[in-house]
Amino acid sequence: MFNKKSILSLVLLLTCIMAAKAQVKIGFEVSFKEPQAHYAEVQMNISGLIKDYVDVKMPVWTPGSYLVREFEKSVEEFKATAAGKAVKVEKVRKNTWRIFSAKAAKIQINYRVYAFEISVRTPFIDESHAFLSPTGIFMHPDGMIKSPSTVKIIPFNTWSKVSTGLTPVAGEQFTYKATDFDILYDSPIEVGNQDVFEFTAAGVRHEVAMYGGGNYDKEKLKVDMAKIVEKETAVYGENPNKYYLFIVHNFLKGGGGLEHLNSTTLGATRNAYNTAEGYKGFLSLVAHEYHHLWNVKRLRPVALGPFDYDNENYTTNLWVAEGFTSYYENKYMHRAGFTDLDEFLKDLAGGVGTVLNTPGAKYQSAASSSYDAWIIGYRPNENSKNNSISYYNKGEVIGILMDLEIINATKGAKSLDDVMKAMYLQCKTLKRGYTDAEFKAMVEKIAGISFANFWAKYVNGVDDVEYVKYFGYAGVEVSTENATPGKPVTGAAGQLTNDGLMITSTTRNSAAWISGLNVNDVVLSLDDTSLGDALATVRLKSPMISLDAIPLVGKKNIGDILKVKVRRDGLEKEISLTLKENPSVRLKATVNENATPAQKAVLKKWTGI
Repeated sequence: MFNKKSILSLVLLLTCIMAAKAQVKIGFEVSFKEPQAHYAEVQMNISGLIKDYVDVKMPVWTPGSYLVREFEKSVEEFKATAAGKAVKVEKVRKNTWRIFSAKAAKIQINYRVYAFEISVRTPFIDESHAFLSPTGIFMHPDGMIKSPSTVKIIPFNTWSKVSTGLTPVAGEQFTYKATDFDILYDSPIEVGNQDVFEFTAAGVRHEVAMYGGGNYDKEKLKVDMAKIVEKETAVYGENPNKYYLFIVHNFLKGGGGLEHLNSTTLGATRNAYNTAEGYKGFLSLVAHEYHHLWNVKRLRPVALGPFDYDNENYTTNLWVAEGFTSYYENKYMHRAGFTDLDEFLKDLAGGVGTVLNTPGAKYQSAASSSYDAWIIGYRPNENSKNNSISYYNKGEVIGILMDLEIINATKGAKSLDDVMKAMYLQCKTLKRGYTDAEFKAMVEKIAGISFANFWAKYVNGVDDVEYVKYFGYAGVEVSTENATPGKPVTGAAGQLTNDGLMITSTTRNSAAWISGLNVNDVVLSLDDTSLGDALATVRLKSPMISLDAIPLVGKKNIGDILKVKVRRDGLEKEISLTLKENPSVRLKATVNENATPAQKAVLKKWTGI
């Protein structure tokens, strides 16, 4: 039992520790001596951390992208000085460097980072700009994630702008501060000559930093992006930011996005803004990533924060974090007026069809898909479609079904919107993420019915999706037809090489699967016709081609035999495929003109219009 003296001693000790931490200062300076060679020069200054040695660590992954990427592999020339003198440095773990500082009050660390991977989650530098994805650039002293830091950017001499969600330091150009390393690691930085414009929506100032040019219309984007922001904020009742930044990288062909606390990085196709499909695709991406402001950045699974930057962070709830966000992007596009009802239903039916047409949906649950993101989701192989399902796709379908179930159960009074808002406020109040049980409990509270069977079938199970039943709640009829009626399929696809067609995938239970046609087999001929002759009349847009696209195959009937000569491991072999009917289906959703008043009420609540 503690006595008063013990308690006083403990308080004094804690006070001293807190005072010591408060005196520690951490600052970074990033410059670009050789941007054309894809390097950033990083200087890290630490003062007040008086120890025999100091360990600094670089994250091995970045939140929102669930794969250990080993960013430390790109670090070069790591050196340190303490009290102005060079000191010994030793690497003690794959992502940890130990500086033998001998209780020096000031430590300076210098290192270079090679950055030449184009994506929204990795640093990239060339002569035209630098994209600093922070987890691949900065390090933190071990055990000091909660410490504040400053970052000074020194642009290359032909660059003039810096765009970031970090807070500017008053009076110091291109200098920013972060209250802790979670904030720093969640704040990408764009450096260069980006085209910057802004708009205000939901009372929040938004900036858009466009890199790479493009045929975008700034004035149109300001209006349309604002509509999305307003519709999303309306669901949650409040916008958590005063400032938000969109960093947009425009490439010949681009895509993808990564969410952050008050910003996002988007990949886009620079000359697709003036096409209906391209513009809709960009706005859908905006809707998706902006929704993450709430869903995953604040309304989050309990495992996703505070983060362990050294190891995988496992959760079974990515079907909510990403899958529901995929569903909501369709809702926001419709509510903002960018899609009509027919397009809205088509998009959702297409999402259901994707799950139905993925063989792996019968073998992996949404919860398992979430948990295995680290080893399967971000590391797909030639068999992934046969034994796994994307938590994006399955989660989107679960969101559709859950939303309709809630609306139907409450006779149009409540929807999934109410669940998401309530869970956001719960996480905000408790200052932590939710558990799977807590999310389920909130769904049941809002709906007023049990979701135990729903969870067993669709979240933790692999039951067939009862889409006809759920769409029927809203008076929407869904018809199903074969994707290629009457035409046989082999279930194999490959890539053309100088030797032939190298098989890259086979579909579970297809003719190719059953006959033993293997990935890496090189197809030499079909029915004794050389591959070159079989492809003579085919105009190829890509070296990737399905075996079914070859005219000789298309002329056959279901049940016919296709003789395939292949080279496997240097030896020739003939395989006979018994052609089967295509198992893939196509869904069409239409509103029943004779829908009941109850169904019409569900539809109205569902669309939110």
